[in-house]
Amino acid sequence: LPGVYLLVLAGFASPASIIAQSPKNQPAIADVGDFPIATSADARYRSWQQHQRMNVQSPFRELVWSPIGPRKQGGRIEAIACDPKNPSTMYVAPGSGGVWKTTNRGITWTPIFTSQATNAIGDIAVSESNPSVIWVGTGEVLMTPRSTEPGMGVYQSTDAGETWQQKGLLDSHHIGRLRIHPQDPNTVFVAVIGHLSTPNEQRGVFKTTDGGESWKRVLYLNAETSAIDLVLDSKDPSTLYATMWQRALHGADHYGASSGIYMSRDSGESWKRLTNGIPVGDKVGRIAIDVSKSNSNIVYALVDHKDGDGLYRSEDKGESWNQVNQQPVRGSWDWCEIQISPDNQDEVYNIGQTSFVSRDGGKTFSEIGGKIVRLQPHISKVLHLDTHCIWINPKDPNHILFGNDGGLYLSYDRAENWLHLNNLPIAEVYAMTYDSDEPYNIYIGTQDNAALYGPSTHVPEDGSLDWWTQIYIDRWGGGDAYFTFRDTEDKDIIYYESQYGGLRRHRMSTMQSRGIRPAPPGGAPGLRFAWMTPYMQSKHSVGSLYCAANHVFKSKNRGDDWEAISPDLTLGTDQPNLLYKAITALEESPHTPGTLYAGSDNGNVFSTTTDGGDWEQLDAGLPDLDVTRISCSPHQAERVFLSMSGMRFDDFSAYLYRSDNAGKTWNSIAEGLPLEPINVVREDPVCENVLYVGTDLGVYCSVDSGKNWASLCNNLPTVAVHDLFAHPTKDELVVGTHGLSVFKMDISKLREQ
Repeated sequence: LPGVYLLVLAGFASPASIIAQSPKNQPAIADVGDFPIATSADARYRSWQQHQRMNVQSPFRELVWSPIGPRKQGGRIEAIACDPKNPSTMYVAPGSGGVWKTTNRGITWTPIFTSQATNAIGDIAVSESNPSVIWVGTGEVLMTPRSTEPGMGVYQSTDAGETWQQKGLLDSHHIGRLRIHPQDPNTVFVAVIGHLSTPNEQRGVFKTTDGGESWKRVLYLNAETSAIDLVLDSKDPSTLYATMWQRALHGADHYGASSGIYMSRDSGESWKRLTNGIPVGDKVGRIAIDVSKSNSNIVYALVDHKDGDGLYRSEDKGESWNQVNQQPVRGSWDWCEIQISPDNQDEVYNIGQTSFVSRDGGKTFSEIGGKIVRLQPHISKVLHLDTHCIWINPKDPNHILFGNDGGLYLSYDRAENWLHLNNLPIAEVYAMTYDSDEPYNIYIGTQDNAALYGPSTHVPEDGSLDWWTQIYIDRWGGGDAYFTFRDTEDKDIIYYESQYGGLRRHRMSTMQSRGIRPAPPGGAPGLRFAWMTPYMQSKHSVGSLYCAANHVFKSKNRGDDWEAISPDLTLGTDQPNLLYKAITALEESPHTPGTLYAGSDNGNVFSTTTDGGDWEQLDAGLPDLDVTRISCSPHQAERVFLSMSGMRFDDFSAYLYRSDNAGKTWNSIAEGLPLEPINVVREDPVCENVLYVGTDLGVYCSVDSGKNWASLCNNLPTVAVHDLFAHPTKDELVVGTHGLSVFKMDISKLREQ
């Protein structure tokens, strides 16, 4: 990172300063061999029914959410489909933002998948023979335990997205690809990735011939190997190619001997593995595949391989292969897709972190870029990195759509230049704060679209300018950002961070920033920062900051110098189920200076009342799961709330706790909530007994401090709420969603309860 680091750290507190360590209880989910038991599909579906009932029966049903942006930054697009008879009609799916439709090539958009059991999308397909029939495969393709949202199977619309029906495969969790038979919209093939972290039988390739009334698993290897890509021969749709992907369900190894290419010549009834000239073995990872529409003998496969990725070409329908790339190509576990131009078997698009095109059959590639024109003003001048999907008009291959982490890009000159359709409110918000201005501003950190702030009074309208301001953009057009906040004294300073502890101090008047990440003292082991590093300014001391890696740090001079004020609160490597070993939640008491609470990704919870002089372990009775938020009551000094998530174990239970004695004992207050992982909990700063929680599917409130719960989802689309706050002087509740930007609600009537 640029900037000069001036880091003066005291020695780490010794482990002896941790007092009253409590034994941990058993994990909240039972183990079967090396794997926990995932929440069942039946339990998740019943929970969704409870979610719907609570919404309909809520006493606060009349309270309405208003979207307030932002739009200009874009967001991660996972899937694109167009009406084959009228490409002005487009369907676009943000990874965790549902499905959006336009009938005018992106001038205006309508969300059409707002009230289903999930907002996480893996793929969309529109029937060639009947464009009113649309299939959606749910569950994100990005297989990372950080924030990947699982789905609830496949959905079908027969009226161009007006209404939807759930069509099975509830236990699929993540779907990689959908393919509809070109002559029969009721015959559909689905490549199912399966669970993120646990084995399951609903993996592989599935087929329906009756519009989803029944499914047959036609290709299956084992409970830990996914189907990730699937393509039909356009000249002979009874010929299919599927790629299978074996990856470690726990850990970072994304390779396995089961990974490979399979072909069927009888509509999926039987399959054979293709091995002649294509890599096999335990170094093979994810594979992308495509068949030429102009010459179906030509098939390309992009193979992610430990010893070097390769592009392979077959000229005999996959019977034999040759590696063709003469310069490096890139596939990976999170970006791996190729597509052949419909009119040229030698023109191949390799999209990913950086995207390339070959016009000589895959031998050489040129990077895709060009001039970028945007609907909304944006400070970046480049094509955003991390492209996840591409659509090429089969009737006009000059017409191309890219979906990447920056949103939707449109080209009419074969990927030479682009129009950025950045008018969709699809920011994936991680964290959110506000300032004391009138009107107050909201500060957000987003997935790969950096940090922004905007006025709480913003009302987005089609054709109007986005009032949000980008605090920074990296040189690739985005950048991950998390906790973002304005200095309480010097309002020209905004603090933000990138992944794994990339802490920055930014001066808006000069647009200059400085890295202020803590570092361990000489000779000490390296620090372990969480993906979203806890980072905040003190409530009691101007210019003081706190952050946390596996240790807690404090700065008294806005990050110029840091002091480690805790030992390793993850307890090193001596704990089981320890994948990341980092602190994920940090909170300072608003009542007492020097009182802090910290929670880690292995369920450890500690507190100090002496600003780090000593620490007490407080997690007896809590499960060994990720601590997502610790929140101190603004009303009672010893009242503390804590939320946890088992999502990276495919456990979707609600874990929510309250303590009335500063964390010495905890009581669950999750009874009455659906099975939805909880991301944030906060007590209302005006009404003492009012609580709000944000889950992976919405928002809930309690007016009796957690004894009973009511839905606040109302007109909010199904979406993960990662952060929220109730304003102390305005009757407004604001939520930051992971996929649909920011919403606010007038809660004056709720506060009257």
